[in-house]
Amino acid sequence: MDINKKIIRTRFAPSPTGDLHIGSIWMALFQWLYARHNGGKLIVRLEDTDQSRLVIGAESKIYEALKWYGLDYDEGPEIGGQYGPYRQSERLDLYKKYAEILLNKGIAYRCFCSAARLQKLREDQQKNHQPTGYDGLCRNLESNVVENRLKNESSVVRLKVPKSGQTTFNDIIRGDITFENSLIDDQVLLKSDGWPTYHLAGVVDDHLMEINTVIRGEEWLPSTPKQIFMYEAFGWELPKFAHAPLILGQDRSKLSKRHGSIKALAFRDEGYLPEAMINFLALLGWNPKTEEEIFDKDYLIKKFDLKDVNKSGAIFDQDKLKWFNAYYLRKLSGQKLLELCWPFIESNRLLTFNKNKYLTADNKEISKDTLIKTIEIVKDRLHTLADIVLHIKIFIFLGDYDTELLIWKKGTINDAKEKLMAINKFIKTLPEESFTEKELENCIINKINDDNLGVGDTLWPLRVALSGEKNSPSPFAIASVLGRASVLERINIALAKLESV
Repeated sequence: MDINKKIIRTRFAPSPTGDLHIGSIWMALFQWLYARHNGGKLIVRLEDTDQSRLVIGAESKIYEALKWYGLDYDEGPEIGGQYGPYRQSERLDLYKKYAEILLNKGIAYRCFCSAARLQKLREDQQKNHQPTGYDGLCRNLESNVVENRLKNESSVVRLKVPKSGQTTFNDIIRGDITFENSLIDDQVLLKSDGWPTYHLAGVVDDHLMEINTVIRGEEWLPSTPKQIFMYEAFGWELPKFAHAPLILGQDRSKLSKRHGSIKALAFRDEGYLPEAMINFLALLGWNPKTEEEIFDKDYLIKKFDLKDVNKSGAIFDQDKLKWFNAYYLRKLSGQKLLELCWPFIESNRLLTFNKNKYLTADNKEISKDTLIKTIEIVKDRLHTLADIVLHIKIFIFLGDYDTELLIWKKGTINDAKEKLMAINKFIKTLPEESFTEKELENCIINKINDDNLGVGDTLWPLRVALSGEKNSPSPFAIASVLGRASVLERINIALAKLESV
């Protein structure tokens, strides 16, 4: 059957050797979009053959990350499927079987070289500025020699790469790519302990699981001709290959810890939204051929095409990610934001929740409606959920601040004192029902204009008195949340500061 007429099957194949890298999620997103765009299936397969590097709990973190990013899949270790098992550690007999087939076909051979010899070989090659790789010492051993040595020596199975000619394949993203066979190393396929390497296990599993499109990062390009040799030796149909570019930091080096967060779940913990992450990641290296930037999943599925993925590296711009996140945060209701922000509010001990009450550190109660109103006021200032701590704390308690902050531009302490005293006296006359943002703005601005107090001269010390900050929401917004008594209390604190100078 023509591969183009088959149901698209692609796979996400992480190794549970640590926390999932954001680059892995990016690749999973491309695989997911490709599968969903084509009405195909995404398979999750755990490549856990490097037992020395396995990390306890890493497997569950993979599933947790996929779930948080909303990348559902069709088959895998947790949900099963007809092509399982989906952990390579549970498929060892298969790899041994197919390694034997390659040995019998003369496409692979036994290598008895010790680790010490291989290390010395590599050092000598580096010293002589030669390409590093196996020198083929065991490549042409007679069968009787191999049999005798197997009785007393351990061995690995190596791929017998043709040393002449070229290998060419078509990459969906990059077009035709050619490798000189003479430059390709005789890769180890099966280690001496019977465990396979990535090259053998990947080919066997991709074939048996009927993976017909392999989407992966460009760092795996050198593996492709080796895998093609095996496909041809087995007489299997080649899958399509697509090698996406690397994710780079803004200095154009490979994305690493020095550029900021790189763990997939760290972005969740820092207060990013999954929909913002997906929108941002989709545009890394993929050209949607439109000036628009805001895309939901349905749009992405409809428009995604691997042929529109760039060949060059994708720049991970943290500022752009924050812009996306701020956009999606602004779309949320105050109620939803409270739900999402609460872990950050609670962990920073701004408030506690006890017996259906929100309580401050000094045991004052804040109603849920007031808290939601506060969040609605500050949400346009948020870039992440974690930012909520900085922006709502002024509504919960007044921190200490320098008296000089109350002074507007070229004004004086007496100017600030005069304006605050006038506003303080006026606010005492206002009923509690006037404490809405719009009503306060109308009343106070009218008072300032009627008495020629000066808008900037008055609103600056008033805002600082209410917030204790250089930058904050308007004094009317703050006052509408604090209420009459707290507003007067904070203005009196400011007047005391000015009196003490």
